[in-house]
Amino acid sequence: MKIAIGSDHAGFRYKQEIIAHLQTLGHEVQDFGTDSTEAVDYPVFIRPVAEAVAAGQYERGIVLGGSGNGEAMAANRVRGVRCGLCWNAESARLTRRHNDANVLSLGERMMDLATALEIVDIFLATPFEGGRHLERIQQLDT
Repeated sequence: MKIAIGSDHAGFRYKQEIIAHLQTLGHEVQDFGTDSTEAVDYPVFIRPVAEAVAAGQYERGIVLGGSGNGEAMAANRVRGVRCGLCWNAESARLTRRHNDANVLSLGERMMDLATALEIVDIFLATPFEGGRHLERIQQLDT
């Protein structure tokens, strides 16, 4: 799978770990930055991830910050992006099954690394259920 990933300074450490994890699994990963824990403005790094996913250049996107809230908001400003903020395994399953999320937002300060990696794996492996959920997804884009 082709995956775009980006973070601000508060999500940088987990971003690096997630990239290594995804590459070990054979995924193609493009890092949109940032490149350190030095303070930055998250929209600068999150919007390009969202735009690349919306344009179809990547199948999924992952964005990270301290809480993941601002990153989800920034990503969801891009038409065609459905970014789910996830904090546990069940939220990751549901954001894919019911919302067909194509971007995942994580907060480094909200969970340990093992939980973040579990959420990423679930997000990538869980299919969209379609059915009654498809009509709701279509309403988002009208």
